[in-house]
Amino acid sequence: MELFEAIKSRRSIRKYSDKPVEDEKLQAVLEAVRTAPSWANYQCWRLVVVKDKNTRGQISALSYVESYFASKGYKSNPSMKALADAPVVIVLCADPGQSGVIWGQNYYLVDAGLAAQNLMLAAKGLGLGTVFVGVYDEDKLKSLLHVPSEIRVVGLFPLGYPVEEKKDGPARKPLQEICFYEQWR
Repeated sequence: MELFEAIKSRRSIRKYSDKPVEDEKLQAVLEAVRTAPSWANYQCWRLVVVKDKNTRGQISALSYVESYFASKGYKSNPSMKALADAPVVIVLCADPGQSGVIWGQNYYLVDAGLAAQNLMLAAKGLGLGTVFVGVYDEDKLKSLLHVPSEIRVVGLFPLGYPVEEKKDGPARKPLQEICFYEQWR
């Protein structure tokens, strides 16, 4: 798939077939993460790849944080089923100590965001689907996956073959509304 087509057609996928992700495709997605740009090339991201159905189910349960979702009127995280049903869950982590900090801004989240975008676009280009899941009980998740205390879990990415291909995405603001030339207007 051509790059700009992948960028424009990528959608958040929450329903997956039970078809396993081929090792070659999984490795290609992981390689896309590995080659993402980062602050001073520190490459602070780390990945935990989970295929075990029981562990994926536990991850799914940890993605419902009642204090967050109840306050929004949700009875569950819309991505819980995706985390349980997708054949693979990639847990994106980052080491804040291996990224730049300038003027109080820690860039590990930027580095992880660049890696996440590579992950999502590579998945789309390979005919796979994923969605960024950003709400979870980090402490319990780290305990479940034996993630060291100094490492941060940045996001969860269920990965698999979409049950259906979403054609239309959410509306996007026009470029003239978000882009200014020479100075802010």
